[in-house]
Amino acid sequence: MFKKTLNEFKKFAMRGNVIDMAVGIIIGAAFGKIVDSLVKDILMPPLGILLGKIDFTNMFVVLRDGTGSPAPYASLEVAKNAGAVTLNVGLFLNNVISFIIVAFAVFLLIKGVNKLQEKIEAQDIKQEAAKPTVKTCPFCCSSIPVGATRCPQCTSKLEK
Repeated sequence: MFKKTLNEFKKFAMRGNVIDMAVGIIIGAAFGKIVDSLVKDILMPPLGILLGKIDFTNMFVVLRDGTGSPAPYASLEVAKNAGAVTLNVGLFLNNVISFIIVAFAVFLLIKGVNKLQEKIEAQDIKQEAAKPTVKTCPFCCSSIPVGATRCPQCTSKLEK
């Protein structure tokens, strides 16, 4: 029974869709790290300076003082080390901005794929329209359908 289940699982895991999905998840995780770094290391520092030298990672509200030392805390790390309960507003803002960037990137990707698909479909339609639907009988010169094997006018046998 175990061997049968293992074989079924192996067959399932080796299908193309599962492997494609795994590759997508791995690339998505790497993309998430890049976006996270973009937000934390590139976007938030200048935004913090523009808003009055605010460090968003240390933007938090103390809900309950820690047992180690009382508030105020110089940074979120100090507050956590002291055992304080905090509402991490800055980290939340970083995550919201990361989400917006990822959502916008996915939107652009889907938009690009849809445009490409429209071009392919338009090209297919042009190719279908370009194909002739009639041909000329070599014996009586009348117009006949392309797929005809006999001419309806002169009844001659035609080659395809």
